[in-house]
Amino acid sequence: MARAVAHVFVDDLRQPRLREQDLHHLARALRLRPGEEVTLSDGQGGSLAGEWTGTGVAPLTGAGPSREPPPQPVLTVGFALVKGDRPEWAVQKLTEAGVDRIVVMTSARCVARWSAEAAPRHMDKLREVARQAAMQSRRTWLPSVQGPVGLADLVKGAEGAALAVPGGSPLTLATPTVLVGPEGGWESAELLLATEQVGLGPCVLRAETAALAAGVLLSALRAGLVAPAPGKTAPGAGPQPDDVSTGPGAPSPTRSCRSTRT
Repeated sequence: MARAVAHVFVDDLRQPRLREQDLHHLARALRLRPGEEVTLSDGQGGSLAGEWTGTGVAPLTGAGPSREPPPQPVLTVGFALVKGDRPEWAVQKLTEAGVDRIVVMTSARCVARWSAEAAPRHMDKLREVARQAAMQSRRTWLPSVQGPVGLADLVKGAEGAALAVPGGSPLTLATPTVLVGPEGGWESAELLLATEQVGLGPCVLRAETAALAAGVLLSALRAGLVAPAPGKTAPGAGPQPDDVSTGPGAPSPTRSCRSTRT
């Protein structure tokens, strides 16, 4: 709904009830006025037009829920655990970019580590970040945020997984799962876990920036917003982009994907 001034998630569109945090956000942060339009979503493709009453959102008269099918193929970006609040930044931006599944990975050269006791708390926070970002970007499907998962287990359970490496092949929808390594790069043994390697450009990127680049490229491919790379069209996919990392002076494909150290 183009005129809606806000978008919010509820558990049940038949009996929409807003969380206290969302009520505060609409009333105090956005300062909505009674009668302004708001969209409601259940995070599973359902949406409903409503209006702000001053104390909540009421469905518009005669309005019924609409359903949006899940986008295909499912896009997954996994990124190695990084320090500080950078995982939150990565999850926020990947959600805004339209990624369907976001996975926090552990790998051999990860500097950051979460204890078994702290991991659930961190993941709850990341899921809340994704929820808020999905409201901001007006998504009707909430992304799945999972982890921490070891690289070997993630590759084993993923369809069409590719490791991001300098000089890798141009991205296509044949590999809708892209995994980004830590600041120290992939170990040699880790490079053997996936048969596909893709490139994200000629520059050295931080891990979280590389994850976002992968998400944006995958989403643009799925939406048909990019130009084709000759001979690189994935089966059943739309146009694919040129990958400048394969041009003159590009790093060797055998090097591991590295981001700058902090």
